[in-house]
Amino acid sequence: MEHARFELGLNSFGEIATDGGRALTDAETVRLIVEEARLAEAAGLDVFSVGEHYREGHNDSAPPVLLAAIATATDRIALGTSVTVLSTNDPVRLYHEYATLDAVSDGRARIVLGRASATESFPLFGYDLADYERLFEEKLDLFLRLEREEEVTWSGTVRTPLHRQRPHPRMRPGGIPTWIGVGGSPGSVLRAARHGLPLMMAIIGGRPGRFAGNVELYLEALERSGRPALPIGQHSLGLVADTDDEAVDLWWRYWQPVVEALAAERGFYAPTRQRYEAELEQGALFVGSPETVARKIVRVARELRLSRFDLKYDIMRLPRQARARTIELLGREVAPRVRELLASDHEPARH
Repeated sequence: MEHARFELGLNSFGEIATDGGRALTDAETVRLIVEEARLAEAAGLDVFSVGEHYREGHNDSAPPVLLAAIATATDRIALGTSVTVLSTNDPVRLYHEYATLDAVSDGRARIVLGRASATESFPLFGYDLADYERLFEEKLDLFLRLEREEEVTWSGTVRTPLHRQRPHPRMRPGGIPTWIGVGGSPGSVLRAARHGLPLMMAIIGGRPGRFAGNVELYLEALERSGRPALPIGQHSLGLVADTDDEAVDLWWRYWQPVVEALAAERGFYAPTRQRYEAELEQGALFVGSPETVARKIVRVARELRLSRFDLKYDIMRLPRQARARTIELLGREVAPRVRELLASDHEPARH
């Protein structure tokens, strides 16, 4: 492995939970996320991240506000985003928000910047999807300059120019840890390498090994530019329960209707039980007992040279007790087992 400590974290998209069969309100779900972040810290996990979505049933539309609330409820765990839709955010406002979060949390803020796989934010904030690439490229340039330079003079086509601006509060020198989130686009992988940023891969279906080519592309591009190897992370979905059977049956009950709706919307495959079981065996669902999930994480970590793995643990209407159990088992049983198995890669052979 490239990095000494393998990090494990959680991602929430603010999806509505249930309690005793009752769907929580939006406000109750927001408070639950703060509670779950506190539980994640107590369980020993490294990172707690939230997404950015504008769909019914999701309550992660104001990540820096939610993360600031979590910062006051926790002491150690790193606080980040599973993706910040940079294309429809203003980089100057983002700088102010995450510099403030970093100050409130005493240096625990992180951010993953992405172009968005869901596009609701474009019409909501008055942007044109035709400008998808230009918006991201220009805004990424500006955000990184705000992080890395003391005073910024900048001009582009997507916002008003800046002249010798020095925003406050100041971030730490060099900015907060900033990752590029990618789906399967080689262009996005090369962009991360070009800017010298760690890579976070969203792998939500299919065999994770198909991303190995992108990993090699990224590492080769870093080497060509004279940069050292940087962290590579993976974001995937899943649930941990006390037994494999419990986890498999429970996740199917809540995952199946979500994927069925997405299949109609985006043309995904129909979520048959047979395909579901194949996804559990070879694909990107991390569902099972602590030992099963740990071994699968280790398998993909070796194959994709990962130094971080984030599990998206919330899915629409999943009972809050199941969410809590996943957090507890991931931190207390899966994480130490993953590190134990990865450490064995470096142990000298015994004769």
